[in-house]
Amino acid sequence: MLTLLGVAVIVLGFALRFNPLLVVIAAALTSGLTAGLSPIEVLAAFGKAFNTNRYVSVVWLVLPAIGVLERAGLKEQARKTIQGLRAATPGRILLAYLALRQLGAALGLTHIAGQAQTVRPLLAPMAEAAAEPLSDRRREAVKAMSAATDNVGLFFGEDIFLAIGSVLLIVGFLDQSGIAVEPLAVSIWAIPTAIAAFLVHGARLLLFDRKLSKPEIQE
Repeated sequence: MLTLLGVAVIVLGFALRFNPLLVVIAAALTSGLTAGLSPIEVLAAFGKAFNTNRYVSVVWLVLPAIGVLERAGLKEQARKTIQGLRAATPGRILLAYLALRQLGAALGLTHIAGQAQTVRPLLAPMAEAAAEPLSDRRREAVKAMSAATDNVGLFFGEDIFLAIGSVLLIVGFLDQSGIAVEPLAVSIWAIPTAIAAFLVHGARLLLFDRKLSKPEIQE
């Protein structure tokens, strides 16, 4: 039961608003020492956990790079690029991104795009530039549709990849129930759903273009 003192350290540290990193380290040391581990063994456990889960932390290394690029004018350059294309509209840009996002997710490339690394610094500014001039209300609507497009593309595209967690979960659950199903079969049956999602959301994007082309009604 003494090992549970680590939980008490976390609760107390957060309640007193101490540095979260220091609180977690103190809690780990408390649990480790009360469990009979030496300080060196606790440190070794930290290192092993970090090494085992390092692939989770790699994604966060992208965020500082995106911040530096934004500061260097990434959004402004994206706007200028789109403003030079006469045929560009928010709906067409988002429709092309939806196709690429679904295709990438279907191949297992779920982290090559996303809200932080693509939608905020690139996709949303490009869609906004294609619809200028915009009121504040419509600008927020364009940002929301950009984020929604990424979500739809990822959600309905990733299920086609046979090694994704959701597919493996379905296969494991059916196997426990005595139903043998191959992951490839589940992935194939996800294709019609992905196509339907593309058609439905694609139609929404084209209707969104028509809405933006009309004068805004002030409420």
